[in-house]
Amino acid sequence: MAKEFNVAVAGATGAVGVEMIKTLEKRNFPVKNLKLLASARSAGKTLEYKGEKIVIEEMTYDSFKGVDIALFSAGGSISKEYRKYVVDSGAVMIDNSSAFRMEEDVPLVVPEVNPEDIKLHKGVIANPNCTTAIMLVAVAPLHRAKKLRRLVAATYQAASGAGAKGMAELIEQTRQILNGEAIEPKAFAHRIAFNLIPHIDSFTDNGYTKEELKMLNESRKMLHLPDLPVSCTCVRIPALRAHSESLNLEFEEEITPEEARAILAAAPGVTVADDPDAKLYPMPVDATEKYDVLAGRIRQDISRNDKRGLEMFVSGDQLLKGAALNAVQIAELL
Repeated sequence: MAKEFNVAVAGATGAVGVEMIKTLEKRNFPVKNLKLLASARSAGKTLEYKGEKIVIEEMTYDSFKGVDIALFSAGGSISKEYRKYVVDSGAVMIDNSSAFRMEEDVPLVVPEVNPEDIKLHKGVIANPNCTTAIMLVAVAPLHRAKKLRRLVAATYQAASGAGAKGMAELIEQTRQILNGEAIEPKAFAHRIAFNLIPHIDSFTDNGYTKEELKMLNESRKMLHLPDLPVSCTCVRIPALRAHSESLNLEFEEEITPEEARAILAAAPGVTVADDPDAKLYPMPVDATEKYDVLAGRIRQDISRNDKRGLEMFVSGDQLLKGAALNAVQIAELL
């Protein structure tokens, strides 16, 4: 008989937590018992899994006894607080926050990118930032073939990156503006409806935001390229739950758009959507609720006098490949 696992979802009522539960069910993960954990205010409510209503429990230090795998999407401070109790109980923590991503003894994993790193874990495995995960699913196969030398990214990030409250604010503000009502931004620094905001996370001394530096540091760690030049501009847009990214890639070796399409068509987790004549290219509306990252608009970088540069556009579901799906895929690897 196939082995089954006791699984806990910490932060079960959040946007990512809900997707984790759905993803465990859709992918038929071998769950023996599922424990749903949240704050005291959510305790006693129920969520559905495989047609059964499961009561949400308040998360305590003792919640992880007998648990094999703990999927965490409860925020960095909670992850840090509970790490010891999860690991001491014998469970493996798969953490969706930024709390441990850059710690040396914590593998930062996207299964299509660096599955071998999972073996190095000491009780904690980190999920990368959603933008990094979506980007590297499409970039890693090209890097393996042609050796990446430099990466420049501009992101178009959905409201879901700010959680359920971000999505709710986009919907509410859209309604308010269409009805001529006053709006008051709460989840974002400025109004998000019919606007875009070139500001995600806090600014640092060098003028980049923490979100932009996460993409730099996490890409270097996962590709095992500690000196890779990376520059990003991260922008919040009024899409609901799929992130898009415009990528400029420079390689050690020459690469043509045709070669890139062939490499990506054979790569796990990628769907090539690249037929401009048919108006086919990656869009957030098409990537929503899809497991694969869409890659398209693949073309030679004409600012160069060689064939070592490519331009590419990608879209991926922030709640799935950017978070919940990736966490469940890590659990499957385990």
